[in-house]
Formats: sequence, structure tokens, C-alpha cells
Amino acid sequence: MTTPSLTAPEAFATLADCRAAARALPLADKVRLLTGRSMWHLHALPGIGLRPVTFSDGPVGVRGLGEVEGATSILFPTPSAVAATWDVALAFEVGQAFGREARDHGVDVVLAPQVNLQRTPVGGRHFECFSEDPFLTSAIGVSVASGIQDQGVGACMKHYLANDSETERTTYVSRVGMQALREVYLAPFEDAVRAGVWSVMAAYNGADDGIEAAPMTEHRHLVVDILKDELGFDGVVVSDWEATRTATAAANGGLDLVMPGPGGPWAERLLAAVEAGRVSEREIDDKVARLLLLAHRVGALGAEPAPVTHAADLRALVRRAAASSMVVLRREGVAPWDRPAPTTIALIGANAARPHVLGGGSSTVHPAHVATPAEGLAVRWPDARIVLERGGDPRAFAPRLDVAARGAATLVQRDDAGIELSRTDASSWAGWDKDLHPHARSAELRIRVRLDEPGVHRLSVGTVGAHRIVIDGVEASASEAAVGVDCVLDSSVNNPAGIEVDVAVAEAREIEILATLGVIDAGGYGRFVRAEPRHALPGPTADQEIEAAVEAARAADLAVVVVGTNEESESEGWDRTTLALPGRQDELVARVLDVAPDAVIVINAGAPVLLPWLDRARTVIWAWFPGQEAGHALADVLAGAVEPAGRLPWTLPASADDVPVPHAVPDAGSLSYDDGVHVGYRGWERSGATPAAPFGHGLGWTGWRYDDVAAAPAPDGGVEVDVAVTNTGDREGREVIQVYVEAPAGAHERPVRWLGGFVAVHARPGETVRARVPVARRRLEVWDAEAASWALPNGEYRLRVGRSVRDLRLDTAVRLEAPEPVRRDG
Repeated sequence: MTTPSLTAPEAFATLADCRAAARALPLADKVRLLTGRSMWHLHALPGIGLRPVTFSDGPVGVRGLGEVEGATSILFPTPSAVAATWDVALAFEVGQAFGREARDHGVDVVLAPQVNLQRTPVGGRHFECFSEDPFLTSAIGVSVASGIQDQGVGACMKHYLANDSETERTTYVSRVGMQALREVYLAPFEDAVRAGVWSVMAAYNGADDGIEAAPMTEHRHLVVDILKDELGFDGVVVSDWEATRTATAAANGGLDLVMPGPGGPWAERLLAAVEAGRVSEREIDDKVARLLLLAHRVGALGAEPAPVTHAADLRALVRRAAASSMVVLRREGVAPWDRPAPTTIALIGANAARPHVLGGGSSTVHPAHVATPAEGLAVRWPDARIVLERGGDPRAFAPRLDVAARGAATLVQRDDAGIELSRTDASSWAGWDKDLHPHARSAELRIRVRLDEPGVHRLSVGTVGAHRIVIDGVEASASEAAVGVDCVLDSSVNNPAGIEVDVAVAEAREIEILATLGVIDAGGYGRFVRAEPRHALPGPTADQEIEAAVEAARAADLAVVVVGTNEESESEGWDRTTLALPGRQDELVARVLDVAPDAVIVINAGAPVLLPWLDRARTVIWAWFPGQEAGHALADVLAGAVEPAGRLPWTLPASADDVPVPHAVPDAGSLSYDDGVHVGYRGWERSGATPAAPFGHGLGWTGWRYDDVAAAPAPDGGVEVDVAVTNTGDREGREVIQVYVEAPAGAHERPVRWLGGFVAVHARPGETVRARVPVARRRLEVWDAEAASWALPNGEYRLRVGRSVRDLRLDTAVRLEAPEPVRRDG
């Protein structure tokens, strides 16, 4: 059979068109298309005009393809920060910017957004998710996806399905009842399909929905029966990278594309399965058709991509989004934005010196520059004297050793017999070598380091797998345990552990670090050796640093303490084991507040942490992982140039004991979603426990009065809520009006209350504004598991309106009655 020539744009405009084209292709070509050509590229098929489609990671920025040395990307605020704006228009613009960045990097499909739920605050990728609420997740996530696709780039919504924690993430089975799946975990995907998302990623984990128990790459009920057939998804279901384990089961389970390639479980095995009749060619045609339609949509087949229309300043967008996402947790006394310009500023905290601007794992991107708090404050107040005090280091690992500044490195690659294959001398060492000889099985890394400063230097080398580390003649660690792709999937390779060696220096001298490293074969992620040299200089003790910070705060006009998590705390690959701030940061804050009660406390974290001093502080701002313009955004807020108008998209606990889902550790490989539909703040409402700050909380910089409310049934079967609010402060401000639903009593399990709708308004001081908040019918419905359908129970629905789920100012009610079925006699 010859490959047909189908280059007319209309030949690929619909899934039906693409199925016709797929049927005409040779079987070997079709199967070949269903596994990636490389880490990020798909195969081309020139005979029909198909060029390679390219993918890239993307939750906080478009990483690119790694093909250009030194390439940088714009680093956006993390998804939780974007959700904290409660601003669908801004989310759409952020998506547009992602699409524009993707086009600039030669990327066709961005692996974003992530719409898993923040089911537990210790979840390792909590920062990558939008919210603990399915509706807020959907509203913001779908807006981001729509913005990406508006620029001709495919959004790949992930991770389908019930992939809400990292412990044993590639093997556990989520056991979720169908009501919770439908109302909570599936809801953002359903809305995304309705909005026209072009691809969806199948998660690593398995799921047991009461009908079928299988890995998500093989789960025919959730992937085919629900996603594709019932919801009408016409896009590509792509595996998470290295998630697919089988040929026949995954092919019949609805997976369309295995990544990365080459190789993997499909290829020749899938071809053999089709030829043996274990997988029908019709299944293959459907998968190929979806790939062709995706290629058509991104301009890789039969048509040019949509034009890039977003032209705004990307750094300005990042800065604006970061500033407006910040949440004012407390605001008592004179706020910083209402104070005179400071002449002296004490900038305190490890995260002030080295801000954490993104979480760890596959979302990592490398911006050209990160604006630190010191830089931002210096630009905002050029005449002020800024004193920067770290106040102790909460990180367990020392900073990366700057090899280029202190010495040089030599890497020798060896084969199985220990014979030298290559030798490379370099003035620097980036921590990795991925350009290995095909026969290399080990490598020796020698780093010569000049230590000039007298005192005790702490040195280590972080690595994974088989190794032997010798520092200044002392063996620090050794292991014969080999690792493979697992070290990538659990992220240990990104932040590898290492054992420190103390090196005493009386006068300047040179030492040697010798790292003997096993070559790691990580499947589609390639072959590499990994060694992260670290170096802590002699210096003051933590006690001395805290004391210096306290004295700086005592003497300053303005004290700003920036505390938070770091790359050791929040990352893909593992869940946190504690909600406490790392190190002695709580002590630092308490000591500063003793001498400077007006100090501004800034939380630089993605996920909830405990703040035992919260009630003592007068101004507390949650600043998220704010992206590359972190320092400028913080300065904009402190100076009063931008309102920190964010609202919490999750609940901030006061005690770890009160958290509804305190951990996500599987039991015998199974993770039971016993909380059902009571996810996040819904669990808090059920238990009645008091959090440090509730879902939806945020004070902004002005006050608001809620004047009146009315509600009426809407034509779509939902409800329209009319609300009037007045700005009672002396600054123009933005208010997020939140409507919560309380359902009539009935046979179905319902939350105490849940978010039904929201809208933001702006008002000048003293101005009253009215807003109409739609509550869609689906926000009111319940999944009837017995009938396997959506239902709207009859009765009176109470609508509570306010500033958070716990700060409800007004309420009204609407009676909804389903129409009686039409009787036909005879």
C-alpha cells in the first residue's frame, strides 16, 4: 500500500476527516506514529505533510526542548498564585503568554495546566495545582488552557485522574467513589472538554472507580467510556512520561500516545498485537486520527497555526500577576502601603536572601533573571538603606559549589572493564553530564577546589545510584545500588542527598573532590551521570544570624521578614512530612516581632504551612512562589502601587491535627478517598474545626460592606444572584464576591456548603456597586450513583454570600423544582 497524499486543510479539520485519512495509511506507519520519536518530538509522516509535533513541560513556564544551550524561559507565578487572583481574564492572558512562549520555543503542545485537586496540604505538587475546590480549579484552569490554545498551541490538561499526591505515585491505586469522581475530580476535565481542550495526560497512578480497577493508561471505563464517549473528547490522551507499562491493555484502554520514545512498550509489540487480533485496527485508526487532528490544530498538518496575537510585555504580566495574587492574611494598625517612605529597611530571612520562586520537579524552568526582594526594594526606594540579614539557613543542603570561581573539573568516562573512553577538562561543572560515550558505564569526576577563607568549610556531593565520594581524602559516602528512571520519577535526581565533610582551613589551600559515578540509564530521559557539589563557607552560627536579624529589625523604619519553604520542601516526587516551616524560621519571626511589632511578615510558599505567631503579627502577606519578578512584585505591594487582592484558593490550617486529609500515604498500594465529596474546606465545614484562615480569605487593602442580595432561577436551570457591596475604605479596591450553596436535605451525600459562583468587582472609596453572580445548574446538581446520572433534587437552596467560606455576610434562598415528566396516554 502506498502512503496517500492528503495535504488539503479540509482533509484534517474534524475527527471524522482524520479517521478517513488514518484508515488509508499502512499499519506499520500508523503504529509508529503512536510512540514518540524522542523525549519531546513525535514522528513525522512527510507523505501526508505531517511534520513532527513537539511537546514541552509547562505548569509555570515553557521549558523548551533543551536543544539550545543557555536557553531561558519566562517564569510565571505558580498555578496556585494564579488561582489566588480569582481572575479568569488574567488566567486567560497567562495562558496566552504561555502559548506565545511556546511558539517562541518551537513547542506545539504544553504539558499544562494541572487540574488535580489540592486534596491534602502535604501533597508534593500542591503548588502546581490551582485549588482545593473543583469549581475554582475548573474556572481558572480552563481559562489558562483556552488562552494557550488561543495562540495556536495545544494545552495538555493533566493528570487524568485522581492523581493528587506523590508518595508511591507511579504505583498506587486511588479508590474513589463515583459521586466524588464526578463532582470533584472529573469536574475540571469535563469543563475542559466542553471548552475544547486538545489533549489530556493519563496519570501514573491507577484508579478503582467501583467499575474498573486499572492503571490510568489502561482504564477503559474512565478514558473511553466517560472521557471520549460520554463527554465527547476528540483530542489525544497521552501517557505521562514513562507511565505506560503494557501494549495490549493500554491500547485497548484508550491511551493514544506513549511518551517518551523511541522504544517503550508499544512499537513492535503493539504491531504484533494488532496483527494477532488482540487490538483491533479500528482502535489504532482512532488513535492516529486524534494525533492527526491535534497536528492539524497546532499547524503541523494541512494548515498554519493560529496567529500569535499576544504582544504585551511578558515581564510586566508576570509582575502584575504576582503582585495581585498576594493574599493579605492579617492587616491591623497602619499597613505598609499607608506608611511614609522608609529611610532604613531591614530585609530579613533566608527567603529574602534567596527567594524560592518555583517548586521542584518537571515544572522547573530557567529564567534569564530573578528579581530578588533586595533588588525590588532598592529600585522602589533608591534612597533607603537596606540591611539584609538571613537569620539562619533553614536548608539542609549547602549552596551549590561554584567550581568556575574556585577551581576546575576533569571528567573521565570508563567502560565495563574500567578502560578510559574519554577525558574532559573544564573550568566549570554544571552538575550533570548527558553527553556520554555509548559504552560508558562509569565516570570519575575530579574537582580541584581552592579554599581561601580560614575556618571550617562544609562540602558534600549530592548524587543518586552507585557511587563513591571522597572529599579531601575522606570517604563521605559509597553505594553499589543502581538506579534507573525511578530517580527521575521520584525527583531524587533533581535534589540529590549528600553527606557533608568538614574541612578545616588555617590558610588558603587546594583540596580535591573525587566522585566515582555509575552511569544512570533513565529510559526515555537518556543516560547521564549526576553529581551536585555543595559548599558552605565558614560563618556565623544560626544563633548569631538570628541575633543580627533582630537588631536590624529593631533599628529599621521598615522590617520585612520573608520566610517560607524551599526546593527541599515542595517538589514533584515526594510529599511533605510536616506543615512546619523549615529550620528555625518560626523562632526568627517571633524574635523580630518582639522588637518590631509592625514588621511585615511575607510567606514565600506554595502550599499551606503552620504559622504559630500569626495572631501576633499585624501585617502578614502570602506571596506564593511568585515567579521571576518576585522582588519587584513585593515592592509594588509594600509601596502601595498594586493591591494585594488575592484570596486563598485553599484552607490555611492552624493545627496539623485539624487537617481533614493529613497525609496521602498508600496502604498496601491503595489510597482510599474516604473524604468523598468533602474535599478541602468542605471537610473543614463538616468537622467544624477552626483554621488559621479559611478558603476564600483575603483582606486586600480596603474594607467592604455587603448591602443586599437577591436571587432568582436562571434560564439554564441554575440561579442568578444579585449582590450590592460598598467600598468602606479610603483606597480603590477589588472585591471577590463569593456565593456558597447549601442544598436541601435529601438522600444524597452533600457538603455542608460549597462554592457555587464568584465574581470580582472594583469600586472607589465610598462607591456602591452591584454584581450578578451566576450559579450554573451543574454547580447545584448531584451525581446519583444509583441512577448513574446527574440530578437536581427539589427543594430550597440557600445561597450564602460573603468574603470567604467562613465570612458570610448575606443569604437568600431559591426553591427549585424539577419539571414533572410529560405523561403520554395511549
